[in-house]
Amino acid sequence: MYDVAVIGGGVIGAFVARECTRAGLKTVILEAAADVASGASRANSGIVHAGFDAPTGSLKARFNVEGNALMEETCRELGVKFRRNGSLVLALKEDQLPALAALAERGKANGVEGLEILTAQQVREREPNVVETVAGALYAPTGGIVCPYGLTIAAVGNAMDNGAELYTDFKVVSAEGAAGARELVAQDGRRVSAKYCVNCAGAGSEAVAAMFGDHSFKIHARKGEYVLLDRIYFVNSTLFTVPTAAGKGVLVTHTVDGNILLGPTSVEEEQFDVSIRRNGFGEIISKAGEMCRNLPLGDTVTSFAGARAYCDRHDFVIEPSAAADDLFNVAGIESPGLTSAPAIGRYVAAYIAEKSGAVAKADFNPVRLPETFFKDMSTEEKNALIKKQPEFGRIICRCESVTLGEILHAVRANPPARTIDGVKLRTRAGMGRCQSGFCQPSVLDVLQKEYGLSFDRVTKNGGKSYIITGGEK
Repeated sequence: MYDVAVIGGGVIGAFVARECTRAGLKTVILEAAADVASGASRANSGIVHAGFDAPTGSLKARFNVEGNALMEETCRELGVKFRRNGSLVLALKEDQLPALAALAERGKANGVEGLEILTAQQVREREPNVVETVAGALYAPTGGIVCPYGLTIAAVGNAMDNGAELYTDFKVVSAEGAAGARELVAQDGRRVSAKYCVNCAGAGSEAVAAMFGDHSFKIHARKGEYVLLDRIYFVNSTLFTVPTAAGKGVLVTHTVDGNILLGPTSVEEEQFDVSIRRNGFGEIISKAGEMCRNLPLGDTVTSFAGARAYCDRHDFVIEPSAAADDLFNVAGIESPGLTSAPAIGRYVAAYIAEKSGAVAKADFNPVRLPETFFKDMSTEEKNALIKKQPEFGRIICRCESVTLGEILHAVRANPPARTIDGVKLRTRAGMGRCQSGFCQPSVLDVLQKEYGLSFDRVTKNGGKSYIITGGEK
């Protein structure tokens, strides 16, 4: 019997679990997919928002500002790359300048510090590649960037290092029994008992709530498509346009790994579909081109899409269920959910700890050693590491200079990578220009040997996504 079952292994579930272990609660994470960070936490902009966009008084505004303040120290503890690069909301026409002033006032009311309206000349001096016709911008120095899936994996790993357990491929299909001794049943028949359940199921959060008799909110899907470019210097800050009712619009930013990211679109969907529309690419390029000159589109590496779950309340749902005493809903966590995650985790864990009378874990260790990125080391550091661990002397991914040592670490550390994509998210093997054309067979070989699988049982991302089919010849 667990004290807490966290349903969902995205960034919200990751931080709820981490903080529950800190609070001394016996915790299990139940993830429906083959790996954590498989939904919206895998495919999003990676932006740490300042907090000026959310309506004053909303949960989005509160947890955005609180989460932003926690992010730098959190990333330092978890060994995750973070950069406070600042953000600019561009007014592309003179008639958009009043909207910037309104955003600045809202930001100040939300508690955002350092906001400043820049003139057109100041914007061009800061960002040489913006269009000449820019009229001004709202500058938020507290804006930043982080790797969303890296943050999720690290938070889950830290929770596991402190005693939490993780079950993957555990899609909850029913909640049986009474509050205080609830039994969560997976699609494959596995069962987990818990005194308290936290619904962080993202796209599936409405369905999970319904299993407990809670029908208090509705979840809808909104798809966002992206274009990813190679590592080329292009902008200093994250560039937005004035937001609309559909979201913050297409942005231009660097990722923490140095790539250029363009997107997302905003498409209402009946299902949580992450296919790329035929005209999505053109829409992104057109809107990004309204913000910046000389887009280096010849350096495009790939495109992808994510689907975010938004709620009919048009705000986060962060509350104990009125229908079940043992359920806490954390649902509808669209943007700025990534930024808010550390603060949401603390809030939920504190509530459950107080309700259950938990005693904080005296030996909780918030620190997770940073991942070893061989390519970022000096020659002396590389030679010393290879001497100590020869597997770091074999390059597996040429594009990203990922070594065998890094891949072995990815499949052995918490949470372990069990798929091709799992290795990719932890090491960047396959994220370069050739998009795994060279390294995938070697990664497959490592997974096959580490898990004792036949070559045709290794998957890209779980389920039936087998890399090789048809048998040996």
